[in-house]
Amino acid sequence: MPKKVRELKKILQKAGFTLLPRRGKGSHSYWIHPRLPTPVVLSGKDGQDAKPYQEKDVIAALEQIEGLNGGNQ
Repeated sequence: MPKKVRELKKILQKAGFTLLPRRGKGSHSYWIHPRLPTPVVLSGKDGQDAKPYQEKDVIAALEQIEGLNGGNQ
């Protein structure tokens, strides 16, 4: 069962990501982390099911942070 977009946002927030202010129209949200060069972009409203690629993007970003911290998070 896919996660909801709101669940992915909570995961990012707990991992230290910050939501950038709105960038134009639409339901895209941009999440940045001080240790990563590119933002994680999520589209969709909070109650919608997340797309598989969105879940993979979040997991990849979390793994990148873990790698930078040496697994100490």
